[in-house]
Amino acid sequence: MKVTGPGGAGAVSGAGGVKRGGEAGFAPSGVGGAREAAPTAMTSATAAVASLDALLALQETYNPLERRRRAVTRAGRMLDMLDEMKLAILDGDVSGDALERLRGAASEARSGTDDPRLEAVLDEIETRAAVELAKRDMARIAA
Repeated sequence: MKVTGPGGAGAVSGAGGVKRGGEAGFAPSGVGGAREAAPTAMTSATAAVASLDALLALQETYNPLERRRRAVTRAGRMLDMLDEMKLAILDGDVSGDALERLRGAASEARSGTDDPRLEAVLDEIETRAAVELAKRDMARIAA
């Protein structure tokens, strides 16, 4: 079908059909029909994959309540890490792995927020973790 502009669609012309060379009688449908069915099968397979992708994308989006629940869980984990870091700093026994985990958690939390105030707090956490790592490295070099 050819669309020729705002006037609408042009005349519909068929594919021409299968030419049989003047034979009269029986012709199995598999002979000429197999070549025509393959593009249809490919189109339906592509459509099935596209609809599956759309369904998976829909499942990945969380409703606002689920998103909030995940944010609260992530915030609780981060607060626990900060509390552990506070105690470790007061004891003078800060592990590099804990600092790296804290810095990674702050970076991960930043990707899920659009709040500039929360991003500023996460920046401060990341900066503090980087400072503590640098102090640890300097103490190790000096010793």
